[in-house]
Amino acid sequence: MNARKTLQVTLAFVGLLVGAGFATGQEVVQYFISFGTWGIAGAVVSGILMIAAGAVIIQIGSYFLAEEHRGVFRSVAHPVVSRFLDISVTLTLFAMGFVMLAGAGSTLEQQFGLPAWIGSAIMVGIVMLTGLLNVNKVTNIISAVTPLIFVAVIVAFIYTMLQLPVDLGAMSDLAVQADSPVSPWWLSAINYTCMALMLGVSMSLMIGGNTPNPRVAGWGGVLGGVVYTILLVMNAVALLVNYESVEGSDIPMLMLFETMHPTAALGMVIVTFVMIYNTCISMFYALGRRITVNHRNRYVPVFLGTCVVGYFISLIGFGTLMSYVYPAIGYVGMVMVVVMLVWWFRSRPKISSEESRRDRMRALLTLKESEDKDFPEGHEKRLQDAADQSTADGDAITGAIDAEVVRSLGKKNGKDRGADKRETSASDTKDPR
Repeated sequence: MNARKTLQVTLAFVGLLVGAGFATGQEVVQYFISFGTWGIAGAVVSGILMIAAGAVIIQIGSYFLAEEHRGVFRSVAHPVVSRFLDISVTLTLFAMGFVMLAGAGSTLEQQFGLPAWIGSAIMVGIVMLTGLLNVNKVTNIISAVTPLIFVAVIVAFIYTMLQLPVDLGAMSDLAVQADSPVSPWWLSAINYTCMALMLGVSMSLMIGGNTPNPRVAGWGGVLGGVVYTILLVMNAVALLVNYESVEGSDIPMLMLFETMHPTAALGMVIVTFVMIYNTCISMFYALGRRITVNHRNRYVPVFLGTCVVGYFISLIGFGTLMSYVYPAIGYVGMVMVVVMLVWWFRSRPKISSEESRRDRMRALLTLKESEDKDFPEGHEKRLQDAADQSTADGDAITGAIDAEVVRSLGKKNGKDRGADKRETSASDTKDPR
């Protein structure tokens, strides 16, 4: 198994899951800490479900060599269900967009005393401006901030450990007074996980689609889920132990860093605002592209219009929106997760066969690309037959595996054999069913 590619999938999946929600801490308080010490158990349950469902979704993406979610939904679900899920994912993009705008307002209000509507207006202005530019370059730069969330969670956890011992029972009694949008604790954990997966299903499928080996994709999802679980539990423990300090805050993580040092809080507000931006631009940009998929010339007015509508909805308030929007997304996400899991369990033999088929293609292409070995006509026919029998488009899967092989051989030989060029070509020809 390709350890490097597995690590890439792992990091991509974790980066997708750990973003603005971890930065604010509000999600963790509402879905976990509001149940006191049982919230820690809920974080573990959430992690276990994320490991299983995340790995399955990414492996399904690899199996179909997915470029977007609609084709996959049509392949794994009844047409009515797939249409429902497609619409739900589109609405989720919009809902998460205006919740993030509200979060931006709360962040600046809490740290600098600005009215929430001003903070939200600043964010929507930045989003609208960059949405008209090269968003891919902007978001790639901003995504580099994602590891800082890992650092922030780890720092908060270490700080918490240094505060021990504390009266955990008293903190738990105080925490359970907070509102819980979903109960009991175990259903809250499941709802939260499915909400996160609903938000990330499109990108998760594409992460898998960029990984021709379903085995590598699956293990990358498993390891990503494990890392996510560790970070979630650390975040939950930090907020529970310090709940007396963060009680009632819209941005609990920011309040926690304020108790450490004002400079730490300033650094955290920057990270939080940037992560909210990263989520916000991703949601509104993807929404605009999805709505105008058949009318690209209408993207600008649609994008700007959805941003304006999202801004006015965001004025309802961050905590209030989360209490109603997130649970609704989570329940729809449960349907999506069940559909994916059921299809995966029923299709294990087909996935295993496809793994073996792609292994044969990889071996044949390795032989074909080796400069010092012959590639007889019989091998060419075997390669073509395997491509024709593949679940993915024959040219697409051949190009994707060939790109991996060329890159691997190029590294072994200590030279670049044009893998980037081949990868571009493979991407252009992909047409998943």
